[in-house]
Amino acid sequence: MITRRSALSMFIATPALIGLSRPAFAASPPVYQEDGIAIDGSDPVAYFAGNGPVAGARDITLDWRGATWRFASDENRDRFLADPIRFAPQYGGYCAYAAAKGYVASTVPKAWTLYLDRLYLNYSKGVRRTWQKDIPGYIAKAEANWPAVLES
Repeated sequence: MITRRSALSMFIATPALIGLSRPAFAASPPVYQEDGIAIDGSDPVAYFAGNGPVAGARDITLDWRGATWRFASDENRDRFLADPIRFAPQYGGYCAYAAAKGYVASTVPKAWTLYLDRLYLNYSKGVRRTWQKDIPGYIAKAEANWPAVLES
């Protein structure tokens, strides 16, 4: 038998139960990718020649951290394979400025910076201009936020 007290208890408990049963948001993958391809198919090693983004070949690839990376040459693929942490963009290729601000954002290959032998990508060239005003400060903030921002 349902009494007023038990009905009231169920009424009060229902919002709490609904809150507990909400689906969890999916975490962002560790590497920013579109259709499984990291950094829009640009060769990460080619940035270190100082020329900016160079399109990787569809047939020279490597799977690393859940994404397919493309390379302009077998030599670049082998260099990446030997030291992926050195050549992969920081923060999984997500926008470095966004990581500093506590969230993830997509990037474009043309909004890049090499700083202390590390590759950083940004959402746009405009965001990169902001990022470049205080790179060490933004890196310190991004390092404090990473990788927890992937869970947001």
